Amino acid sequence: MGTQCTGTGSWPNCSTSTCWATPPTLDSDLSQGIQPVQGLALCTLSTMGSAEMCRDLAPEVEKLLLQPSPYVRKKAILTAVHMIRKVPELSSVFLPPCVHLLHERHHGILLGTITLITELCERSPAALRHFRKVVPQLVQILRTLVTTGYSTEHSISGVSDPFLQVQILRLLRILGRNHEESSETMNDLLAQVATNTDTSRNAGNAVLFETVLTIMDIRSAAGLRVLAVNILGRFLLNSDRNIRYVALTSLLRLVQSDHSAVQRHRPTVVDCLQETDASLSRRALELSLALVNSSNVRAMMQELQAFLESCPPDLRADCASGILLAAERFAPTKRWHIDTILHVLTTAGTHVRDDAVANLTQLIGGAQELHAYSVRRLYNALAEDISQQPLVQVAAWCIGEYGDLLLEGNCEEIEPLQVDEEEVLALLEKVLQSHMSLPATRGYALTALMKLSTRLQGDNNRIRQVVSIYRSCLDVELQQRAVEYDTLFRKYDHMRAAILEKMPLVERDGPQADEEAKESKAAAQLLEAAPAPTEPQASQLLDLLDLLDGASGDAQHPPPLDPSPGGALVYLLDLPCAPPPPAPIPDLKVFEREGVQLNLSFIRPPENPALLLITATATNSSEGDVTDFICQAAVPKSLQLQLQAPSGNTVPARGGLPITQLFRILNPNKAPVRLKLRLTYNHFHQSVQEIFEVNNLPVESWQ
Repeated sequence: MGTQCTGTGSWPNCSTSTCWATPPTLDSDLSQGIQPVQGLALCTLSTMGSAEMCRDLAPEVEKLLLQPSPYVRKKAILTAVHMIRKVPELSSVFLPPCVHLLHERHHGILLGTITLITELCERSPAALRHFRKVVPQLVQILRTLVTTGYSTEHSISGVSDPFLQVQILRLLRILGRNHEESSETMNDLLAQVATNTDTSRNAGNAVLFETVLTIMDIRSAAGLRVLAVNILGRFLLNSDRNIRYVALTSLLRLVQSDHSAVQRHRPTVVDCLQETDASLSRRALELSLALVNSSNVRAMMQELQAFLESCPPDLRADCASGILLAAERFAPTKRWHIDTILHVLTTAGTHVRDDAVANLTQLIGGAQELHAYSVRRLYNALAEDISQQPLVQVAAWCIGEYGDLLLEGNCEEIEPLQVDEEEVLALLEKVLQSHMSLPATRGYALTALMKLSTRLQGDNNRIRQVVSIYRSCLDVELQQRAVEYDTLFRKYDHMRAAILEKMPLVERDGPQADEEAKESKAAAQLLEAAPAPTEPQASQLLDLLDLLDGASGDAQHPPPLDPSPGGALVYLLDLPCAPPPPAPIPDLKVFEREGVQLNLSFIRPPENPALLLITATATNSSEGDVTDFICQAAVPKSLQLQLQAPSGNTVPARGGLPITQLFRILNPNKAPVRLKLRLTYNHFHQSVQEIFEVNNLPVESWQ
């Protein structure tokens, strides 16, 4: 094998333990004409070669790529793949030989060449531009594989060379991404592969899945994307759990960009909720929640609530949170919204988010017509079960606020229920004495008793006795409340009724339902960017008066920062003055975990100040790739949100190309913008899901 290294350290006769230089034996063995020696040297370099060795021996490997021996060329290609992964800047060395190697008929050489080109395109933008010229050649190779086959010895279960087909499809996916011309070239071929591949064997399913991924990533035709979704829908009916899992994962990626196509397979997705495999049921749950919209919210909530009752404990929190989030976003009526939250609290109250209690009390407080209905429903639920702490807290609050309506019994929407004062007080005392009650729950119950002292007609001695007992409670918060309430009884009894009045109504999205409809109509008009005016004549007259005021007041007032009718008049007169551009809105970091970071940047188009464009950028500074990245968002009903398709679903490690996604938010009333974000991705072989609320958006983004 030639001479050994002397004085470098990593070879038998070397005494220096930190040597990384290229051993002379590798250099000499690569230049010899003996094929076994060259093959052994290439194998050594591809498995043990350091960055310095790769730089030194890259010219020798380039020469071997064009050797007549297929044995040496195949090993040289595999060594080149290792070199590119180790030293990406060596890409330019291997660009010229790759185009020549694509004409090879040897199966191992062609498969290795496709792999080498894939590595080059992933690591070098120049290589990506260079190899887009060979897309027609790759299309022809794949078409030959599909129609006539490569060789029978490489066919598996009747599928012609599936390994080579998969590698070509992966390369086409990279070359066609964000490139219209390349995508157009491969559209017909992808349709041919998708329709002619046999799905009775796993080899055919593998080729079909890679075809679907390629269709999803390139700029494919609409009909082709529908075909890809239908293939995934057929995968859901497959008996193999792995195939069903990849189908659910892929549909979850597609639901943002091809929502209507995925909706066609909603019954099959819902059936997957009953899977015994935890990973399958979790993916089916995520996809089911993503499919909920205003048209199917009632049917989907029934399915999800039924699943919540029987789902595994580790899925119950995600299911409950998803139901509450979907109900808040798509609730058709307030009563339906209240019923849905009550069902979740009754079924999985200990698994709901921390803000569920506050949201439900706010919802009930703002629905004045449903106060009697809500207090009766909650009283019945509390009488049956006091173990669900969030439910007990809401029920105690509601009984304290609207206990008089509970005793009246004039609610026509549910069955008549006769309740007397003693039963209500006994139930609240039971909550106070229960060992299952948290300190916060006891605080709710004690406050409810105090408020009932002004709602009930009977004697308050029983309430005063309960309050005085808790003056010596070990819990400081509860003790303080009891002392204050007892002082209110003893010293300020004349002020008690005024202090314990009902909470004022809370406005959530708008004062009246008709105003919400008007806001939605105005938002839709802004989205369509229709130039035709829709305001009445009186409004148009006011606009004309504003125009005159703006034109005449230029000498007395400084010019406005935003374009105005007066500014437009100055522009028409062709004067040199122009309004300055609006100040940029600062970016906002909303999420960071193990090197994965999500930043939001904001733009408000001057011609449409009611529109806010938010660009979400996901970056990754860790050592592991982030895959299957999905970002979902929700806004209050007074706003309108449109999610654009993301730029991808994988964030490479060590600061690779980030993922961007555009949110279009219409805010005609200039209300403070709140976002609820849900991130799901895989990182370091673990599935990550984060749900959080963003309330600190810059003021410039909505005022």
